[in-house]
Amino acid sequence: MTTVADGTKAAFAAEYDVPIPYMQRTRDYYLALGYENPYRWASFTEVPFASLAKPLARARIGLITTAAPYRPEAGDQGPGAPYNAEAKFFSVYSRSTDVDHDLRIAHVAIDRKHTSMKDSGTWFPLPALRRLAASGRVQLAPRFHGAPTNRSQRVTLETDAPEILARCRQDQVDAALLVPT
Repeated sequence: MTTVADGTKAAFAAEYDVPIPYMQRTRDYYLALGYENPYRWASFTEVPFASLAKPLARARIGLITTAAPYRPEAGDQGPGAPYNAEAKFFSVYSRSTDVDHDLRIAHVAIDRKHTSMKDSGTWFPLPALRRLAASGRVQLAPRFHGAPTNRSQRVTLETDAPEILARCRQDQVDAALLVPT
């Protein structure tokens, strides 16, 4: 137990209860693939941000995911499957938010030791967003969009991000929920 600035007590987490070092694991993976430099995440000193111009209940929310549509021909993509590069997608895609979709995650940085990937609601919250929309707490855009993760930062910035932005504008999105997997 320790005392924080306002006088309250706080307990430190147990030594075994630390964040999963996925960033280091991803860097190591890139080096093992033969790249000369470890992976470097994009980090900008300034980013565009705009305050929401209307109450959340009147805002149209767009969902952007890195989860891949299931393709049976691409091999094992189920919960517990090993990393599967064949399951990746290479272009932005859009699907209706009115129905459920079979999306999967097989990215290299997923912690397959501590998670099962069985609950798709943890990485693709479309059903939860539909419930929020039905209760009047948000308005849901008619489509969600998939962002490829197998690209360079340059391709993401020059190709994928502008395409997703254009689609969000077509859908009159006020705010976007980005759910990386």
